[in-house]
Amino acid sequence: MNRRAWLAVTALLALTAACGPAEGPGVDDTVPGDDAVHYVALGDSYTAAPGTGEPVGTPRGCGRSDNNYPRLLADRLAPESFTDVSCGGATTEHLTAPQRTPDGTNPPQLDAVTPKTTLVTVGIGGNDVGFVELANRCASAAEEGLRCSDAVAGGDGTLNAKVEAVATKVSGVLDAIEAKAPDARVVVVGYPTILPEDPTVCDELLIDPADLSSLREGLELLNHILQQQASAHGAEFADTATGTEEHHVCAAEDSRWIEALESTTGAAPLHPTARGEQAMADAVLAVLRGR
Repeated sequence: MNRRAWLAVTALLALTAACGPAEGPGVDDTVPGDDAVHYVALGDSYTAAPGTGEPVGTPRGCGRSDNNYPRLLADRLAPESFTDVSCGGATTEHLTAPQRTPDGTNPPQLDAVTPKTTLVTVGIGGNDVGFVELANRCASAAEEGLRCSDAVAGGDGTLNAKVEAVATKVSGVLDAIEAKAPDARVVVVGYPTILPEDPTVCDELLIDPADLSSLREGLELLNHILQQQASAHGAEFADTATGTEEHHVCAAEDSRWIEALESTTGAAPLHPTARGEQAMADAVLAVLRGR
């Protein structure tokens, strides 16, 4: 399917949206016509979503869930073919190189993209910075009554420098996708809101408010860079932060869409819950509908 065909797809989806379908599973977003959708999902653990449903796919060490946003999206779009090669722990390097996991090796994710691919979603970059590791280290320091060092929390610019370095890596990923599937529609999927705007409300993590602010600013910068790179490469950006703004890790448990340090839903700590993955799917679908 070429880009002109995708414009037609977008128009049809937008028309469907205008008629008022409800968000959530069970709505038929199948696109009528002769152009079949061939969808490939690339990404890290925020895409794979370990623990949000039943494990699927191989290798098992990637932690892919049958309830992650690519599968929720595929349920809505009913593509002719769908391949999810996302993997927990993946960095931008693992788009072009194999990734060892605790249970098997994931081939280079871009191997799944071919000239026949018409839709690619890619959520990557967080592990290049090491955000989850940094948050865990800050939490461990807090338990000992310590603050994160400036180098870890970003007070001396180290965190921002790591985030800014991701731009070149994501640029290379998008170039490689375009080379393999020049007519595919590509959606770069941003990261949801993990930390609150007001760091003083976050008793859940017990991290110093200044450290929390540094981590949140780093995440916001990463999303900004992902959006910039998407625009520079003719791709689209799915903003998953806005729809999850009030559902961060420090929200009340009944409205929390990002799991806490100690999981209560089965989702990986500091990762989206099943509801969080639904919100991410909704954000991508909104982009495909042209809203």
